[in-house]
Amino acid sequence: MANGIPQLETRNWNFKRNVQITGELRKSTDRYVLDEYFRQLPQANASFAAGINADFELLGTNAANNDVTFATTIAGIQLETNTTANDQDIIAPHLTSGQSAWTGIKWGTENQTNWSCVIRTGASVASITIWAGLKLTNTSVIATDDDQVLFRFAAASDTYWNYIYSIGGSDTATASTVTVAASTTYKLRIEIDSSRIATFYINDTVVGKSTALTNDVDFIPYVGVQTTTTAAKYLNVCQEQISRIWFE
Repeated sequence: MANGIPQLETRNWNFKRNVQITGELRKSTDRYVLDEYFRQLPQANASFAAGINADFELLGTNAANNDVTFATTIAGIQLETNTTANDQDIIAPHLTSGQSAWTGIKWGTENQTNWSCVIRTGASVASITIWAGLKLTNTSVIATDDDQVLFRFAAASDTYWNYIYSIGGSDTATASTVTVAASTTYKLRIEIDSSRIATFYINDTVVGKSTALTNDVDFIPYVGVQTTTTAAKYLNVCQEQISRIWFE
């Protein structure tokens, strides 16, 4: 405060203890924000009806509605694959036109788009592939999408979370220093700035940055799990959030 006039604070603040505010706390009106806590279960789009998640659907090889349940010990949903190698469960916003703002609103590289999710690994991370982030298609295969920003772990080749960005068909995959362990919660976040540079965070710590992404590419958020053996693999998804500025 200067001369009794409140000043705009431009620094980031991070509190690790309780914070009590006397007075009004206002949320910023500079961004359009969507939060998803999975109050209803995502199901296959063909199964959509009252009581089913109106914003998210289930996709993936051999994915079935009973693959998605409310987790019994975790606050969130559980995705559990079937037992054929390469079976998948993928959670995506409804792709039907007009169904959800999660895809009706454009999440462009030029819109300072931010995305985050909270996931928890299952009892085993052997013979599994996990991917989460902003893509053009739902696949975990890096080379498919010309433009994307995501996190990925493939047990066959990785020990750590990889952060990946693709720019006009040129792919960059870099191992972070964060190990993927069983029964562990991870907070994954991607923030795209006004220069179209993506910053990757794991558990609120920066693990890497991209170079400038392709301009005017609209992304879709995907979270997926795949078994690479004949045993079912599961992943808990607790929360997703996405936001952008009002106008580029």
